[in-house]
Amino acid sequence: MERLLFMDHISKSFPGVKALDDVNIDIYPGEVHALVGENGAGKSTLMKILNGVYQPDKGNIFVNGEKQQIASTKIAQQLGISIVFQEFNLCNAISVANNIFIGRHKKNAFGLVDDKWLFDETMKIMEYMKLSINPNAIVGSLSVAEKQLVEIAKAISTDSKIIVFDEPTSALTDREIERLFEIIKMLKKEGRGIFYISHRMEELDRIADRITILRDGKHIHTCNYKDITKDDMIRMMVGRELNNQYPSDVRTIGDVIFEIESVKVPGLLNIEGIEVREGEIVGFAGLAGAGRTETARAIFGADKSSELKLKINGEDISIRDPKSAINFGIGYLTDDRKNSGLALRLDIEKNINMTGYSMFKKFGLYSQQLADENAEKYVKSVNIKTPSIRQLTQNLSGGNQQKVVLSKWLSKDTKILIFDEPTRGIDVGAKYEIYKLMNEMSEKKKGIIMISSDLPEILGMCDRVYVFCKGKISGMLTRDEMTQERILRLATGVQNSEEES
Repeated sequence: MERLLFMDHISKSFPGVKALDDVNIDIYPGEVHALVGENGAGKSTLMKILNGVYQPDKGNIFVNGEKQQIASTKIAQQLGISIVFQEFNLCNAISVANNIFIGRHKKNAFGLVDDKWLFDETMKIMEYMKLSINPNAIVGSLSVAEKQLVEIAKAISTDSKIIVFDEPTSALTDREIERLFEIIKMLKKEGRGIFYISHRMEELDRIADRITILRDGKHIHTCNYKDITKDDMIRMMVGRELNNQYPSDVRTIGDVIFEIESVKVPGLLNIEGIEVREGEIVGFAGLAGAGRTETARAIFGADKSSELKLKINGEDISIRDPKSAINFGIGYLTDDRKNSGLALRLDIEKNINMTGYSMFKKFGLYSQQLADENAEKYVKSVNIKTPSIRQLTQNLSGGNQQKVVLSKWLSKDTKILIFDEPTRGIDVGAKYEIYKLMNEMSEKKKGIIMISSDLPEILGMCDRVYVFCKGKISGMLTRDEMTQERILRLATGVQNSEEES
């Protein structure tokens, strides 16, 4: 069978970083080729070269056996290549339909966009994907999961022969993931080639035909997926053994440091009775839309609530906005680090120090030296991989970006830290480092709330878990009581027959 694509000896460097070093990869019709590696291994860079976003320093690309120079995304599209980016490539101010067909609108006899054609064509794609998203909905009004599905619809609409999925399930519910896998099976039957980037091993078990492993920008191994074990895969990805997925830690849990007496938003939230103790990691579990993130944003003052009663160390506090939350020692690592956690076009130093510029004064004047020393301290302590604190955060891998966000709050010496999906879209090695940092913070008697859709992560890291269902707390479980089944029952509102009796 003739290859759809062959990327031959591809190399690419950025200032201070060699992102790709002599990498080969190919794909055949009707196969899913998984591409794995730690954050910063070069996966996304390789796929952006394929899509014309970057140009390689060395190497050649062959599409259907012919050498091609993919100088732009438009040329990639003409060659039948599309990519579903992990970071959304959508315009929030226009409709779903206009996003899907941007630059490819059909005009009517008057030279204007044919709105009926646009709606009808978008509906065909929605029906193909079995989605209920309104083509006329403004993208900015959609949830993160819905935006991800629009990205997928956009790629499918081009009728591409090669489709790249870059962490496509990071924001999807289990039901939406199942639907995506059904779509991938249909695309395979149609003879399309699919590159699939994911850190979720259980997903690869279900859909991958072949796998290529990258590490530090180098090609490490390619084989049929059925011929490699998970242990070997992880060892090749990280270059070392990871004996335990979650670092062991015996925590000393102190008194209650933070109380959420009530958070109420009519028709959305009716949360009561959450406590967080010193040195404790408390989980928030539940299905997408159950109210976990909405509660965190209300606590942090990012969203308004009709009632918000909070206490720190037994004293009532009043939070009106994020600034007042920060002043009370509350930090929030959002579930969308690129849009609301970082200033991507600023360097590492400015991102780490942005919550506390008043700390860097000398003789009453701002001291760049003190700011640089603080940033260097956290780059070293949390192991941010970068050639310099002057590196723009947009050029860092996802795992290192997450460490920059974490450093920002550690620098402020926050008492309460809310982690919202802290390991979404980062690799097993970076996850382990984030978990270790969370344990170190618990040892410093900070109170930690971890919102996660990954139940093994909740079980592996949390001392207690509050389960959310339809905007309310449906139950609380201690470490000894936690099981995936119990959490899911509480999350879905299904009672155990033994408990009922």
